Amino acid sequence: MPRIHGQPVPALFPAAGPVSVMLFGEAPGPRGADQSGIPFWGDGAGITVFRALARTGRADVPGAAWEDWDGARFRSLGLAPILHGTALSNAYPACPTRDGDHFHAPSDRDLRAPDNQARLLAELTRASAGLTSPLRVIAFGKRAAWILARLPEGPPLDLHCLPHPSAQGLLQAAPGKGKGLHLADLRDAWEASLQVLLQS
Repeated sequence: MPRIHGQPVPALFPAAGPVSVMLFGEAPGPRGADQSGIPFWGDGAGITVFRALARTGRADVPGAAWEDWDGARFRSLGLAPILHGTALSNAYPACPTRDGDHFHAPSDRDLRAPDNQARLLAELTRASAGLTSPLRVIAFGKRAAWILARLPEGPPLDLHCLPHPSAQGLLQAAPGKGKGLHLADLRDAWEASLQVLLQS
């Protein structure tokens, strides 16, 4: 049986109230969102995202989630975050795979497909409803920022880009490709940058 489900993961919105910030990853990860059905929820990179959300009051995370950060476990136990003023999504909605077992980055063609662009526009329009200023959008990685900056229409956005919070993304974005630096320090610095964007 294939390891990757490859089913679309819908955006997650707060149960009530307006949205002031929307976060976009690249695509659901094979161990996290592909298993849990919730963006960033269980992804190795997603734990840093949810730490920042929890510390800024933008998400309530069940205590049991921190014990073993795994999307399949979260689904089996019915664990889910509660968002406040924040929405979560991905530039591409499903975990991309060619063989059902290995992740591969979404292509330009995948991202620019008319149905994908229509989905992104619909999510951004929903998140912008009722706002009097541009929606703050934070993209994780160049691929997510690339497609969000090229949408043909839609609500005004205040677009920011951070490196992808995966180990590979953080090391590639660091000076000297992270040579001589500790990954834990890069993660802490990335989380601090995200917290600033979430609070400002």
